[in-house]
Amino acid sequence: MEYQEFITHVQSLSQSTSLEEAEVATRATLATIKERITDSDIQDLAAQLPQELSHYLQDQTPANSQTFNLQEFIHRVSQKENIAPTTTAIHVRAVFAVLQNAMKPETFSRFQAHFTHDYEELFAAPPTSEVTA
Repeated sequence: MEYQEFITHVQSLSQSTSLEEAEVATRATLATIKERITDSDIQDLAAQLPQELSHYLQDQTPANSQTFNLQEFIHRVSQKENIAPTTTAIHVRAVFAVLQNAMKPETFSRFQAHFTHDYEELFAAPPTSEVTA
């Protein structure tokens, strides 16, 4: 999936008013994912994304994966986006849905395994298209 296509899908699913808003939401979500999952799995995720997005996962200082619940995840993304948590939750859900479509199913399953039961609502959307790679 190309960068512009990824961001356009995020904008559409989140009903964002602009591509810039979708870009900010995507960057904030990816940065928070980087805080949440292990570095080796970050590399797998980054390899599935357009270069313009993968560098948000790869260029950051390697971090120890932290365990935090969905509420904290939304809070952290909300701080990065500088918007209300209710809007952030919509953005995060959209980014996760586009990630699911952009990744190979087995890579997405490994990614999803890093998240506890309370994140289930973020993974509720079925893929909208098949990814071939």
